[in-house]
Amino acid sequence: MSHIILLIIELIGTVAFAISGAMIGLQKKMDVFGVTTLGVITAVGGGVIRDVVLGNTPPETFKNPIYGVVAIITSLIVLIPKIRKFFDARPLFFETFILLMDSLGLSVFVVFGIKTAVGVLDDFNVYLLLFVAVISGTGGSILRDVLAGNRPFIFVKHFYAMACLIGAAICIALWNFIGSANSMLIGAVVIFVLRICAAYFHWNLPAPKIK
Repeated sequence: MSHIILLIIELIGTVAFAISGAMIGLQKKMDVFGVTTLGVITAVGGGVIRDVVLGNTPPETFKNPIYGVVAIITSLIVLIPKIRKFFDARPLFFETFILLMDSLGLSVFVVFGIKTAVGVLDDFNVYLLLFVAVISGTGGSILRDVLAGNRPFIFVKHFYAMACLIGAAICIALWNFIGSANSMLIGAVVIFVLRICAAYFHWNLPAPKIK
């Protein structure tokens, strides 16, 4: 898969996560700086944590500002009054749109986390690849939720992390058999479908009952 195509796919994930972060900022009635910060952190936070874990410093988002710039522009677009009014008048559509954007960003960044790790590591360390994949996909969302004053989605909703783990495991298992591009595509589709199905069918991991 060419570098240009990979960059476009990664930028799509960046836009998707920036939208989800910025819209949570709007929901929390943050100002322009708050909404933009939430959008940027959601979009690049997971990648920054991934690169620090891998020793790939400075993180890619600082070496190549295109990701941060795209996230800032996307967040500012979300602030346009007409767009805000559109979503304010359609709360159900608002929730669905956030779900779709979050799921898309999640699926893209999990598999790109694996790709980045494979390129940096000397050996095919499955445990580390799984960890990096999950943190790449969920790191930005965790930071978003903490800054927004919400319990991180990863801990309470629709086995968020489990979708990452399942998709990442499939991607890693297929990596040396069908190539990186095909395994990334399959892994991303699995994660996206699991997230949407979990939301629609209300799949959740069991939680302990406290008396």
